[in-house]
Amino acid sequence: MNLSLDKILNIFATRGHAQYGGEPVSQLEHGLQCATLAKERGASSELITACLLHDLGHLLHDLGENCADRAIDDRHEYEGVKPLELLFPPKVTEPIRLHVEAKRYLCAVDPTYLASLSLASQSSLILQGGIFSKEEAFVFMAKPHAKDAVSLRAWDDLAKVEGLKTPDLNSFVTIVESCLQ
Repeated sequence: MNLSLDKILNIFATRGHAQYGGEPVSQLEHGLQCATLAKERGASSELITACLLHDLGHLLHDLGENCADRAIDDRHEYEGVKPLELLFPPKVTEPIRLHVEAKRYLCAVDPTYLASLSLASQSSLILQGGIFSKEEAFVFMAKPHAKDAVSLRAWDDLAKVEGLKTPDLNSFVTIVESCLQ
């Protein structure tokens, strides 16, 4: 799928108001909250961009809302990265591709992490392959960009606050454009 940056931003602007998989925020609110958290923590422009766009894959399919409730893994981390790889370097795309694996990793290495996940995220974990074994966790952390994926994942988990005020989508355009290949 070949999408321009303008088309991607338009997808967030027009389809992003759909509820984010059983969470109390929309897809757009979730992305904006995640990117805002990254920016507030001094993350690189590439990681802020990854945080904003990490769930694009949820907006590209026609499987309906809450497909995880129907035991369907939309593989959003892979589907969303396909058009992004044509526009952005691996510093943007790899944390996105790895953010689901980062959830599986954090469940394996932090005994309190699983309980901290929202119910929707706990449910989707099963569809996404479940908790990593110790060996899988070790292999994951050896991958390039795994640390950024773990940071993205941490902000992803926090970016589900109903009614939270954030900068709008247009306020991130300059940051996103600075990351284009």
